Amino acid sequence: MPLGHELSSFVLALLQAGGHPSKASPAIIERVKALCGSYDFEVFMSLSCHNCPDVVQALNLMAVLNPCVRTTVIDGALFQDEAKARRVMAVPAVFLNGEPFMTGRADLGAILDKLGAEPAKPAALTEKASFDVLVVGAGPAGATAALYAARKGLRTGMLAERPGGQVNETSSVENLTSVKTIEGPALARNIMAHVEEYDVDVMSGERAVEVRRADGLWHVRTASGALLRTRALIVASGARWKTLDVPGEEELRGRGVAYCPHCDGPLFKGKDVVVVGGGNSAVEAAIDLAGICRHVTLLQRSPRLRADAVLCRRVAETPNVTVRCGVKIDGLEGTDVMEAIRITDRESGREERIAAEGCFVQIGLTPNTEWLDGVVSRNRWGEILTDKHGATDAEGIFAAGDCTATPYKQVVISMGDGARASLGAFDWLIRQPS
Repeated sequence: MPLGHELSSFVLALLQAGGHPSKASPAIIERVKALCGSYDFEVFMSLSCHNCPDVVQALNLMAVLNPCVRTTVIDGALFQDEAKARRVMAVPAVFLNGEPFMTGRADLGAILDKLGAEPAKPAALTEKASFDVLVVGAGPAGATAALYAARKGLRTGMLAERPGGQVNETSSVENLTSVKTIEGPALARNIMAHVEEYDVDVMSGERAVEVRRADGLWHVRTASGALLRTRALIVASGARWKTLDVPGEEELRGRGVAYCPHCDGPLFKGKDVVVVGGGNSAVEAAIDLAGICRHVTLLQRSPRLRADAVLCRRVAETPNVTVRCGVKIDGLEGTDVMEAIRITDRESGREERIAAEGCFVQIGLTPNTEWLDGVVSRNRWGEILTDKHGATDAEGIFAAGDCTATPYKQVVISMGDGARASLGAFDWLIRQPS
């Protein structure tokens, strides 16, 4: 019987098999039921992975809804020989009819898209009346913005590509005032449950891809082809992991290159790995992996670590961690799986090859703002520039959270940012002509 994060997946599968209704949208459910053929899924997961339940629960639901679908869930840490034979070095890893299908987090809609399932009809969304406030994003910033707008009596919509946002990828939150400790996925569920207490039109699985001004409204087009209209737009589209952009990274993604030590760490038990980065996330990852791996090498570009002093002391005291600062990452090597990382010492110019079976990239975030090209001003990192009211330089567009230039990417700051942007939007709206 699975424990960890997958205990909830197991219980949920039992409930759904017994007739308990799913929270998936009717359109998604119809897409699943319409699948024809034979779909034999195997998904490798780890019990410490907080991304795995999204994929496991999606595939379980598909098996419940459609007799053409069969799902087998495999604990990669427990069945290491099978994981090694399949060259699984990152979870969740999904095989379809014996062949590799996908690696990494994905929701049910994304899985159906990859299968080539008939897309949902966007007409129902396009036919919606215009909103007073449309929030793009459903993390701490977006959810807070939506509930603040709804409490003001505004007609509020929310595009929730991933309900709860990047909080789902956080193992534990211990600095949210009044909450001593909570796992990221649990906080994400609580956030969305709070939003559902208000009159917010939550459109799950929808992603904004374009925005333009017409007829005094902002028109937002989604990846599904729907067109939504709103008087005020609040962008809280969050951020994603930065990549190294070096030779070998893309080819070895899921074959040794990983971005979540909590998810994929158990697959590297007893192995030598490297962690790239020098901030809190990277140092925490090195300390965490040291308890699983044989040896961890922490590589930092600048001359010293940027993490909090307490973490720097802790990693220095960890016997199987080596810290190397002032190095440049030149590339990753490996045929089918990762074998080594190539670096250059910035001071001496000396090149070196470090043997390692895993590379955990922890170098920060990239904002999800490409869809706003030419609409709002952004800095050189792509972060949206806002004023003290959360307003951008495009009239009627506000922004909040990790997609903005607000410093210190923290849950509590994103929540405050969302509230500020929503109040700013309300203040702007009440001053507009009827």
